[in-house]
Amino acid sequence: MISQYLYISTAPDLSRDQVTRILEASALNNAARSVTGLLLYNGRNFLQLLEGEEDTLSALMDRIGDDPRHSGVSMIDRMTVDERACPDWAMKRIAINQNVDQRRAELDEQLPGGLSPEHRRIIMNFAVLN
Repeated sequence: MISQYLYISTAPDLSRDQVTRILEASALNNAARSVTGLLLYNGRNFLQLLEGEEDTLSALMDRIGDDPRHSGVSMIDRMTVDERACPDWAMKRIAINQNVDQRRAELDEQLPGGLSPEHRRIIMNFAVLN
């Protein structure tokens, strides 16, 4: 069984370069720990889906909660699944910079087919926030 965590946090003061560095570091660290998932940033908030072993994700969430670059870390969902929704993504960044209709269409196209309907709905709703 694989654990999935879906959380949101606030990080309003990050530059595009800082977000890119977070993504690059996450991709490297996650690959070493067999963690997969996706990351969305709307200029104010992160929404992230993490997948992996329960102990690994729990420790990762502790580090995320202690990271001063963002605050208000709030777990939206935590579940176990038979297989990963994002098996090939050490950490996939999905940009959501366009107008709302365009970003929803592009996001819907990019999201992996293995996402639960509930996670897909939450992620799609996040795409309309600014």
